[in-house]
Amino acid sequence: MEQLAEKVLENSRGHVARAITLVESTKPSHRLQAHELLQRLAPHTGNAFRVGISGVPGAGKSTFIDAIGVKLIAEHHHKVAVLAVDPSSSRTGGSILGDRTRMADLSNREGAFVRPSPSSGHLGGVARATRESMLVLEAAGYDVIIVETVGVGQSEVAVSGMVDTFLMLQVARTGDQLQGIKRGILELADVIAITKADGDNESAARVAARELTIAMKLISGEPDKRRAPVLTCSSYTGAGLEEVWETVTKHRAALEADGDLVTRRLAQQRDWLWNMVREEVLESLRTAPGVRRVAADVEARVAAEAISALEGSAEILAAYAAAVPTLAWAAPPRDPLDADKA
Repeated sequence: MEQLAEKVLENSRGHVARAITLVESTKPSHRLQAHELLQRLAPHTGNAFRVGISGVPGAGKSTFIDAIGVKLIAEHHHKVAVLAVDPSSSRTGGSILGDRTRMADLSNREGAFVRPSPSSGHLGGVARATRESMLVLEAAGYDVIIVETVGVGQSEVAVSGMVDTFLMLQVARTGDQLQGIKRGILELADVIAITKADGDNESAARVAARELTIAMKLISGEPDKRRAPVLTCSSYTGAGLEEVWETVTKHRAALEADGDLVTRRLAQQRDWLWNMVREEVLESLRTAPGVRRVAADVEARVAAEAISALEGSAEILAAYAAAVPTLAWAAPPRDPLDADKA
């Protein structure tokens, strides 16, 4: 782990990829190694600009990231890393992981690192280890980390809980301004951009931006509360991309000036802590031997309508409660310096 950490800090691309694979692994021995690796990298993290990008399917998220990423490298001299989360099949568990094909230009840039990851059934539009992967990339020297989520739904808002600025992409002709109220995700957006504002669609994009601006006013009636600005852009022509990035950076600068950036990141760490606890509890519920023995019988009786689902769940939870004292979670070793740091 010491050698791997050194290679990550040197931005060896192969070792950065290996480190991300390690933190994504669910194997207990790998998780202990990942914990040690992240401890070694921790002093070199936290300095990047974390941007989350989400949007409805077909909004052009990958194409937008390809265009804006190339601009950031070529004109702003940033080092850009992209964590592209791909939805996993609920039947086979597989993912296409084809986002690199939509980011061909960015993927071939020296200052870019594009990593597709499967969601693996994790809700919120992000992968289980997205946050840890961000830390690895920050330690490798990437100063702009972009997290692209899967197509959003009502619950896919976890990305807003791990980035500094959340950029929401929308397209024109997807409904009236009431959609802005119906989609709760817009309440979490810091900046909104209407994409594909080119050719015959340019005027429709501007109309959509005006309607969405009205919708944002309806979401929050507080006059002093900041509302997410709505802009238009085209990844094809490049029009509006600079304005979108300026608005994104202004939001982050405002957070930093007010001291809210530190507060936001601390709150995100706390939320992610409990998210990981929930994941561990669910995983132990699925894998506990005592539960697995009872579950098959309970499922059969529920299927035969011998008992209700409520009764069956009570039996499984009772089996889990009995198994809890014997469960051996892979608790990482405590850092002896933690007390001094506190």
